[in-house]
Order: sequence, then C-alpha cells, then structure tokens
Amino acid sequence: MPPQVTTLRRRLARLAAPAALTTLNRGEFEGYASLFGVPDGAGDVVAPGAFAKSLRNGGIERVRMLYQHFAHEPIGVWEEIREDARGLYVRGRLTTDIERGRDVLALLKDGALNGLSIGFKTQRARRDPATGARVLIEVELWEVSVVTFPLLEGSNVTAIGAKSDAAGHIRRAADVMRA
Repeated sequence: MPPQVTTLRRRLARLAAPAALTTLNRGEFEGYASLFGVPDGAGDVVAPGAFAKSLRNGGIERVRMLYQHFAHEPIGVWEEIREDARGLYVRGRLTTDIERGRDVLALLKDGALNGLSIGFKTQRARRDPATGARVLIEVELWEVSVVTFPLLEGSNVTAIGAKSDAAGHIRRAADVMRA
C-alpha cells in the first residue's frame, strides 16, 4: 500500500498596519505595547479601554520605560502613551547618556531587539466562556519594557528615529506637489 500524504493548508491572515509619516528624533521610537482583542502567550486578552483609568489617574510620568522588565534598568522616558483602535500606542525617548540606553538604541536600529511588553496589575477581568481566555477589563499600567521576546506577538517597535528629518522632508514635498 503506497504511503498516504496529507497536507495541512494554513490560512493566511491579512493584517492592516497603516504606515504614518512621523518625525522621530534620534533616540526616539514608537510602537504598540499591547494589542486589543489578541490573546498573548499566557491566554490573556486586553479589552479596549483597559488602560484608560490608569492613564487618566496616574499619567504617563508614572509609567516607567524599562529594559527586559528589570526595575533596576530604566532606559528612558515615555513621551506619549494612549489607547487607539488597535491597542496601546507608545512613543518614547531612550536616555543615551547611559550605556544601556545606547545599547538598546543600537540593537533597535539593527533589528536585534524590537519587542515591547507591559507590566501591570489586574484591576478587573472576566473569563470569556467561549474561549476560556482571561479578558482584562481594567489594568493599572506600571511599566512598558523593551524586550527580546514579547509575550504578545505583534507588540513591537514600529519606527525608530534617526538623525535626519526624512519624514519631514517627504511631508513637505508632498505638500508642495498637492499645491
């Protein structure tokens, strides 16, 4: 009897990730620290609005930028943290006056490091009866770390600042062409 070959066909998923022209200075980067409705490696799913109260009450100055979740390794400051339709958007500036800040910047530029991960305390959650996932309704955001392996696939750095203002030049050229 000849061997029977079965193949599995993976369905491809299309993920819309619109690119935006932003001007980021040297040492700055942006990305998504969390995505709404996407299960992480532990089975948690963050609901839209889960960060709203924490950001409103504590402000971004209380949220630390850490390296690999190490409390003794702050590497910069967050300049913007907000929820949008996709998830938790962050924009921050690495402190390049310290060695670890310079190291992280170099690793980000080379693509050797690009993950983002959140440190939080769960305030309210519920179990999704259909999937069994824990749905995080409200969390107290403590920190966002630059990490090697994020627990949530897709939570990563999306842009890194450079010495030049290339985005600004492109934006001005587009404005001239529209006029």
